[in-house]
Amino acid sequence: TGYALEKKVVKSKVGEKVGLPCCHEIPSSESLHNYRVYWQKNTTEVVLAYAEGRMISKHERYENRTEMDTRNLTLWISPMEILDNGPYQCVVQHLRFPQNSVVVCDEPVTLFVTADFSKPNITAEVSTNSCESTEMVVRCSSHGGFPKPKISGALNNVSVVWNASWVSESSLSPYNVTGKLWLNVTKDVSITCSVEHNGLLKSTSLLLKKPNTCFVPTVPPSYNVITASSIIIIIFLLAITLAARYLPRHGKCSSFFQE
Repeated sequence: TGYALEKKVVKSKVGEKVGLPCCHEIPSSESLHNYRVYWQKNTTEVVLAYAEGRMISKHERYENRTEMDTRNLTLWISPMEILDNGPYQCVVQHLRFPQNSVVVCDEPVTLFVTADFSKPNITAEVSTNSCESTEMVVRCSSHGGFPKPKISGALNNVSVVWNASWVSESSLSPYNVTGKLWLNVTKDVSITCSVEHNGLLKSTSLLLKKPNTCFVPTVPPSYNVITASSIIIIIFLLAITLAARYLPRHGKCSSFFQE
């Protein structure tokens, strides 16, 4: 039990048993028959009520989950649910005379209910890969906790900011949180994801490895190289053709003059 702004504050987790203290304790010389006790939530919803020693009212949502100590008037709730979160009030009236009652105390107590988040799960997906760097989409997710958490991250111990989104059916429902990062990885790096709520921190780390595969694309020869090669080949073919055509005739002329 702690105090905030001079109001009683009780913290509990889902599934636990918790006691909300009342502002009055019945002295040993008296009994519950001399009192009316009202435990209220949000100042309007009666959780349970006692009058002249017997229970006269109990809210259906708290059925089989609540009981009150008949001496110190503590309200016990078990098992704790997220919906139990909120402000409560213990109102005690003393019945001095049958038709006259005096309010002995009327003080609030705030109940904070928390639920643990799952250990963060990190996944990495390669979007593009080259010899120099690899672009990755990294996701971190955690679910089932309350209240709304903070999500933080670190890349080789240097803080990074997740692109985060939260999903919850209502303000008093468990939260699912997802963070996303786009990273340009040039070497092996360690990514850490942390989810924090109500001072509790859960973290997971993952080593992101730079893929070793390096594909060097085959560069086709340029247009100028192709053109120059074609001209050389054409000239060579023409030279062979001309040589085959004129060299035999030149041989005949030589033998004629020799005669």
